[in-house]
Amino acid sequence: MRDMTATDADLTAAEIVWDLGPLLPEPADQGLSDLLDAADARAEELARTRGHVAELDAAQLAAFIEGLAEVLDLVGRAGSYAGLDFATDTTDPARGARMQRVEERATVINTKLLFFELEWAEVSDEQVERLLADERLSIARHHLRSARRYRPHLLTEPEEVILTEKAMTGRSAFERLFEEQVSSIAVELDGTSTTLEAALGQLHAPERDVRRRAAEAITIGLEPGLRTRSFVLNTLLSDKAVDDRLRHFDSWIASRNLANEAGDESVQALVDAVQRRFTIPQRWYALKARLLGLDRLADYDRMASVADVEAQIGWRAAKDLVLDAYGSFSGELADTAQRFFDGAWIDAPARPGKRPGAFCAYTVPSHHPYVLLNWTSRRRDVLTLAHELGHGLHAYLAREQGVFHQGTPLTLAETASVFGETVTFGRLLEEVTDPQERLALLASNLEDQIATVFRQIAMNRFEDAMHTERREQGELSVERLGELWATSQAPMLGDAVEITEGYRTWWSYIPHFIATPGYVYAYAYGQLLALSVYAQYEARGADFVPQYLDLLRAGGSMPPEELGKLVDVDLADPGFWDRGLDIIERRLDETISAAEAAGRLS
Repeated sequence: MRDMTATDADLTAAEIVWDLGPLLPEPADQGLSDLLDAADARAEELARTRGHVAELDAAQLAAFIEGLAEVLDLVGRAGSYAGLDFATDTTDPARGARMQRVEERATVINTKLLFFELEWAEVSDEQVERLLADERLSIARHHLRSARRYRPHLLTEPEEVILTEKAMTGRSAFERLFEEQVSSIAVELDGTSTTLEAALGQLHAPERDVRRRAAEAITIGLEPGLRTRSFVLNTLLSDKAVDDRLRHFDSWIASRNLANEAGDESVQALVDAVQRRFTIPQRWYALKARLLGLDRLADYDRMASVADVEAQIGWRAAKDLVLDAYGSFSGELADTAQRFFDGAWIDAPARPGKRPGAFCAYTVPSHHPYVLLNWTSRRRDVLTLAHELGHGLHAYLAREQGVFHQGTPLTLAETASVFGETVTFGRLLEEVTDPQERLALLASNLEDQIATVFRQIAMNRFEDAMHTERREQGELSVERLGELWATSQAPMLGDAVEITEGYRTWWSYIPHFIATPGYVYAYAYGQLLALSVYAQYEARGADFVPQYLDLLRAGGSMPPEELGKLVDVDLADPGFWDRGLDIIERRLDETISAAEAAGRLS
């Protein structure tokens, strides 16, 4: 069903293109050079402190931190421009070369300041606490305190410099190769060459034949560069193993947990809690087979719409709906979200060469965030827009915290995005009166929650298996990676879903395994946290809004447990995960009731 008020340009969001120019003082290459020259000069000044960090008093340390913030802002602007420009067309050699130049210069600048982290780690605990009690250091207090948790894992300065410099021709180079490979994948579908993103979108189609053909075409499209992507993955698995060994991390996930300010035990408790509730997705997939008139789902059926016709939604209608949803919660959030649309902070159209998926880039606190989408005019795209705007609002409100505290650990990074998506979903649901449409909407939301919690933990199990086996047995073949992928997904899917042979290669386009090992469990963490936060809003209404805004403004200026307390959430409670999972199970029960009301379970 097409939005009859939408033009073709509106359905494709063809005119929604971001403007990266304000990141730079001068256009393009000259602006990038100016930023990096200024950063290099400031870094040289700061480098005179080498060998004397332990001698700094509070005023001197505050002055150094202010200078460091200047360097990070300048380098961050340059890196954001080059990286975001590259994301819009990863097949353009000029953009790739520009990004590489910026990254190489940024690396040289950053190595000049590596000494600070190493010397700061050696300062005594008593002296650190005396220094951090000074209000002049509040802009970096939590950052400086938490940075010391890396003390057991730091190397000498010459070793750190070597690792940082060589990363440009090692890990970073392989990450870029993977990104370019995936962005250039072409899928031949129904006689037309299309992007991987568009082909994956066909898996939501109501017609099974459309889904089957799309899945087969995706598998064929993944084949040409499969062995190259497998080699990239194996290389980075080995690189991480070496890094973990040199830095004395006990397991492949330990460094990610440390970065997330999450204990190994608490992360394992999350994984165990989700695995214990794999019956939730299995119940849904069994029910969905009945709704679709199938004996059993195939893997390509999992995201199928249960509606007879998939509705198309234009960009303008989506924008109005999302702004209305945010406005129903907070006028301040709606007004801030409006700035993303008015200020050309969003790049929406799906284009060949563009990075797949969606993300929000924080850039730097002195600027503003940007949102990248691949708009396909489906209802789920509306929720993706709301999700990424949630990230953007979090970044924008937290910018007052400065460069050291604007961002949060990954485990809290999804809070605002999931919250915004949930508010928008509630608004969508309010507008639907037709039983069939209500069922389709509830089913889609349930599947998004299953994908964010259960599928991400299943992918975490894939990561665990491949990192462990790579370290114990050596390089993994394409076929072995496929086996590990299939066996790690099977416990979540159970007997309700058939894993097809083609699906065994679908690990090979997922960027998180490459660029951010261990990232995926943070989605489940963030989803369950955000659902708990939203439950507070449902119970308390408008009274809760100021607390939530305080959470966003706080950024990463406190440990996760303290941030949770701002919205009355106890992250240390062992029962926390199960309460979030209970919310998802209630959504499953709502969806079952909607299916009954729509007469689909006779």
